[in-house]
Amino acid sequence: MPKTIALVEDDAAIRENYIMALKAQGYSVNAYEDRPSAAEAFNHTLPDLAIIDIGLKDEIEGGFMLCQQLRGLSQTLPIIFFTARDNDVDTISGLRMGADDYLTKDISMAHLLARIAALFRRTDLLAAPSEQKDELKVGDLKVDVSRMTVSWQNQPVLLTVTEFWMLHALIKRPGHVKSRQQLMDESRMVVDDTTITSHIKRMRKKFVQLDPNFDHIDTVYGMGYRWQL
Repeated sequence: MPKTIALVEDDAAIRENYIMALKAQGYSVNAYEDRPSAAEAFNHTLPDLAIIDIGLKDEIEGGFMLCQQLRGLSQTLPIIFFTARDNDVDTISGLRMGADDYLTKDISMAHLLARIAALFRRTDLLAAPSEQKDELKVGDLKVDVSRMTVSWQNQPVLLTVTEFWMLHALIKRPGHVKSRQQLMDESRMVVDDTTITSHIKRMRKKFVQLDPNFDHIDTVYGMGYRWQL
């Protein structure tokens, strides 16, 4: 059965172009032109991945509202913001709301399709059968790789798919610095440095909310990041 992608885009010409491109790759596409129609559909059936524009019709931040709705329904469903708005405030806001990626409409179609494929590769691992429990323990951190779950001091940490694989890359060798490129390679994603930084900040914040003394994700300026023991 083909993967289903929800495309929320208010520009009819852009919407039709991406519907054709996604279908050509074998995806099933459900397209919506505004937030209310997409919101109603999501309450009934969730897609396998959502691509959402931020400004929808007369709702300047309608896409952000949809992202919040989807995250309330699923913590792991991949969400991509795809927008003409290219600024740090929107990027960071989008990632803080739970999106897995933030792309601007000037990127190539090949680039967009590569990001979608990378997100699906990660989510497919969740559905893959696991004959034994694949768990990593580092101090108070427990990571169940087969189920893609994380806990800190026995409290669940709700990470997105992207955050999960970035964390997994860091804890495989605690104390060793991972460059941004290494995080991308090991997390099976293709993003820019700003997006990596935003993911790290958001992931760190989730741990701090559970434990104000948390300080294990260390930024090594000019080099990358590491998990400190």
